[in-house]
Order: sequence, then C-alpha cells, then structure tokens
Amino acid sequence: MNREEKMRYKRVYLLFLTLITTCIVLFGLRAAEFPAYANSFRNTLESEEGALPALEREIIKVSERVKPAVVNISTVRIVADFFFNLVPQEGVGSGVIFDRRGYILTNEHVIHGAKEIRVTLPDGREFKGELVGADSMTDLAVIKINGENLPIAELGDSEKVRVGEFCIAIGNPFGLESTVTFGVVSATGRSIRTEPEKLLENLIQTDAAINPGNSGGALINLKGEIIGINTAIIPYAQGIGFAIPINTAKVVAESLIKYGRVIRPWLGIYYLPLTPQVASRLRLSVEYGIYIISVVPGGPADKAGLMKGDIIVRFNGQKIRTAEQLRDALLRAGVGKRVFLTVLRKGKMRFFELTLEERPQR
Repeated sequence: MNREEKMRYKRVYLLFLTLITTCIVLFGLRAAEFPAYANSFRNTLESEEGALPALEREIIKVSERVKPAVVNISTVRIVADFFFNLVPQEGVGSGVIFDRRGYILTNEHVIHGAKEIRVTLPDGREFKGELVGADSMTDLAVIKINGENLPIAELGDSEKVRVGEFCIAIGNPFGLESTVTFGVVSATGRSIRTEPEKLLENLIQTDAAINPGNSGGALINLKGEIIGINTAIIPYAQGIGFAIPINTAKVVAESLIKYGRVIRPWLGIYYLPLTPQVASRLRLSVEYGIYIISVVPGGPADKAGLMKGDIIVRFNGQKIRTAEQLRDALLRAGVGKRVFLTVLRKGKMRFFELTLEERPQR
C-alpha cells in the first residue's frame, strides 16, 4: 500500500469516528431531555382523550335533548287463548311527544285493539293514554296524555333527508328505556309489505338498530330534529330498519287531531308511474311522471278536463316521479284545496287547475 492510499484510508477512518462521536453526543443530550419530552407527549395524549371527538359530542348532545320526549307505551288488549278464553295480552312500544298539549305520535300497530294505554316518561311520570285517532294505511296513531311541563321533540323536514347522512334511533326496545342507536340513512322512498294486505310506502331505510319495542320511537338527525317515526324491520336481516317520514306523520297527525281520522284527497284517476322502460315501450317523450290509464267520471280530474293518456309531470310545481310522491303531495294539499297540474298531452305541455275532493269510502 503506497503513501497516497494510506492517507485516503486515514481520512475515511477519521470521518467515521467523527460521525460516531456526534451521534453519541446527540443521543446523550436527547436522553437527558427524554423525561420532559415524554411528559409533554403524555399530557397531549391525555388532553386528546379527555376531549371527545366532535361527532361523539354531537350524538351525546342531541340524544340527551330528545330522549326526555321519547316515551314508553304499554298496552293491554283482549285476545282469545288456545281454548277460546278471553285473556288480557300486554304489549309495549314507543312514542314521541310533539305538542305541549300532550299529543304523542306512535305506530298504529302499537295501539291496535288496545283496551288500555299507559304512557311512561323517562322522568318516571306515568299517565293514562287516550287514543285520538289511528291510520292503518300509514301505520300512524296519535294518543294524548294530560300533564304539565311535558318535554317535546322538534319535528324536522324529511324532504331534506339525504342518503348517507347520520341518524340516531331512540326508543324502548324490549322495554329497555331510552335506548340510543346510531347509523346512517341507507335509502329513501322504500316500500315494504308488513302484512299480506298492508303496504307501507315512501319509508326511510336506516342501519341504526331498531328492535321490537322501538316501534313508534324517534329517528333523528344530528340537529336533534325528528326525521322519522320508527316502524318496522326485516327480521331475518341485520341493519335494515324503516321509519315513516316525519312530513307524512305531520299531515296524518294534523288530520287525526282535527277529524279523528285521515281524510284523503284524490284526483279521480287510475294511473301508472312511468319508468324509462315503460316510457320506451309506450314511445313517450318523457321518462318520468304519472301516466293516466283512465279517468273516473265526475271526479276532480274529469271535471278539470284531464284525459286517458295524459302524463302528470308536476303537481303544484313539484316534479312527480313516483306514485308515493303523488300520494304525499295530495295528502299535504288536503281536501278542498285548488292545485295546479303540469300535464304532457300528445307531446305538448298543458296546465290544469282543479279542486281536490275527498276520496270515496270503500
């Protein structure tokens, strides 16, 4: 090894020693400071653990605000046993106080056939419930209690509900008072058949857990507003529950309180909701609307001049794409009200004004 090579190796060796020495010094300094750094990190961690995430805080806040207005409803009905003896049968469900006069929204199936209704508030107060009215078609009922300083829930606007938004279900499943579950709105506009001859339409679907006893309870958004009344589940599935939109419940409750029953307006038509497939088969220029199959003689539509083959595309300016939307629009308008229809007839838009009449009793 010549002199030049020896000098090169010496420089590399000295550089290596310098790096090792620097690392040892720096490590020693940091090691001396480690307790301070460790304490600082621990304090930060404890601070983050002590401050609940914003979403969690919001769930707690709105749940605590609404829970006092979600009540337990217990019923007694008389049924026949195996030997055809009449015996009392107890049932449980939930309800929502929505008016300071003591009006409570619940499901029709919760109080169906009940001879006695008892309402228990989360604060322990118990009242006798009086049935104001019930509507099996929407599975809604209103009962009333007489009490003072009653908590009430704020009713929201189910038209603003969007798929994917967070929601909270509050009720009394299996008698477990004020149970809160959390999930999302899975879908809107759902229709399910709860009995062979009973179809519930335009429902909100959610994966927030709903169990027996939750029926009649509240489905709320993160503002603490009621967006639906919990009504049904698919028993052989998980995370599939349904609620009646609160806008439907508002209209039904108003009618039940005023008349003791739901007075349904009608147009006097038989119709078919259009889909792109149906529109294509009929060679129509629109892919949505209500296709009139026939007009009832003497009905509101007949008096206004509507005809078979007309397509209703708007009701009071609102686009109508489904039968559920038409029924909800009619229910919100009410009997005796004048409404405006936008109709497609032979490729041209026409406008009709008519007065809604009460649907004939079957």
